[in-house]
Amino acid sequence: MMKLKYYTLIIVNNAGKPQQREIAAAKAFFDKIFTNYEDAHLQSDVAIQKRLLELSINNLSPSNLLAKRCLLCLISWQIEQVCVSLEQQFGNYHGFTRYDLLGYVLDDDGSLQPSDTYQCLGREILETFNPDKSSLATWTTRKVKQHRELNQYLLECGLYLVSDWAILNDTKPQQLIKILGQFHRSVNLEIEQAQKLLFAYHKVYRAERFRQWANQRSKGRCNPPTNEQIEAIIKILQIQEMDNLSVQVVMEKLQNLASQLREYRIHVRNGSLPTVSLDAELNQNSTLIEKITDENSVNIINETEDRTDFLKSYRIQIVKCFDNALNTVITSRLQKLEKKKTDQKNLNIDKGNQFLIALQLFHCQRLSMGKIAQRLGLRAQDAVARLLKLKEFRADVSQETLVKLREKVIELAQEYSTPSSLVNLEARITEALDEQITNVISQAEIEAASMQNNCEISYFSQRLCQHLDNRELLNIEKFS
Repeated sequence: MMKLKYYTLIIVNNAGKPQQREIAAAKAFFDKIFTNYEDAHLQSDVAIQKRLLELSINNLSPSNLLAKRCLLCLISWQIEQVCVSLEQQFGNYHGFTRYDLLGYVLDDDGSLQPSDTYQCLGREILETFNPDKSSLATWTTRKVKQHRELNQYLLECGLYLVSDWAILNDTKPQQLIKILGQFHRSVNLEIEQAQKLLFAYHKVYRAERFRQWANQRSKGRCNPPTNEQIEAIIKILQIQEMDNLSVQVVMEKLQNLASQLREYRIHVRNGSLPTVSLDAELNQNSTLIEKITDENSVNIINETEDRTDFLKSYRIQIVKCFDNALNTVITSRLQKLEKKKTDQKNLNIDKGNQFLIALQLFHCQRLSMGKIAQRLGLRAQDAVARLLKLKEFRADVSQETLVKLREKVIELAQEYSTPSSLVNLEARITEALDEQITNVISQAEIEAASMQNNCEISYFSQRLCQHLDNRELLNIEKFS
């Protein structure tokens, strides 16, 4: 690594472009500590950073602030590289460049003393960095991708950087057999332990997350598990003969598992996306029935004929409820856009019609947002991203589907259970439906990032395209 990265800060100039600013005090300090660059260059960057970290944590040393400034300069370069990486991975498809991102995360003013009123991202990264757990570059990448305002902007572009805890939430323990076994080549014992860990995480963290959501107390990103939640997970693991686990060890195991799942999802997004229909999944393992069955009680659906009838009715209801949810959400979006008119090529096309057309071109004709912008005469890709707001759209459909389907499934379950047992079943039904709907939405998220790689169409897009076919898409032929 060039030595100038330790005393040259990357800032964003008035034109929104990155610019290098040399910090004279940091340069003099670095040259003094590492007498000549040749000797410093022979050392690894890890060794240089370790020495600077040692100096930075000694608050009584006059070198403390200067060592921190050298590390903060380095972090600014690493932050820039994360933005470059995001642009290379997702920018072309989602309509943003590194220059759109840098302003959110490069906010260091280059001062030696920290501000009393504002903490820049670089200082937050440095203060929370633990060299025993990760490299500075890895920690910087994680913190940049967790940045709230940056994520909000990316959401408007239709890109969602999923947190570790959200990934764990919407992964089934049985999926680990394929992900860990086939993709990561893990041995059977590792897979079994990971399944136990994920099961316990779902029983504690995801269950609490869902209760908060049901009470409208949980909005936005998933926060890390609390120590109390980790301790509850440990108790479940002890029952499953996984002993001698500390809070720190379990947290690390969860983060490592999430990293493996994230790596697999990135692989899937960069390649073709295999699609399994919801019908096929239900036919194969009767997931819903298994989840609403208490192991310590009699199965509410014992007979084969009853199970078949229940699944048949359920498959009909999920299609109806999903379609109704699409109609509700799209109608609501159109009402919000109704007053927003725009003049496109002398055609009086309202925002609502643009929204419908953009949905059809993206999900059904599978065009990139850049091409959609050209078709609709919009300024650029980001205008399409803001018009569609795909993450928000999928979340609304998910919530509407869950509300509608839960009511219908509880009605179905009444035919197979007593009123007293139904009370205990309602929570299980809601949890099971939430998991299945989450999987459908997750598949749609992966598809949205992979459409230009000829991935197969998701269940979400199948139903959406059929719904759009039944709507009157005004003037769509003028954009073909």
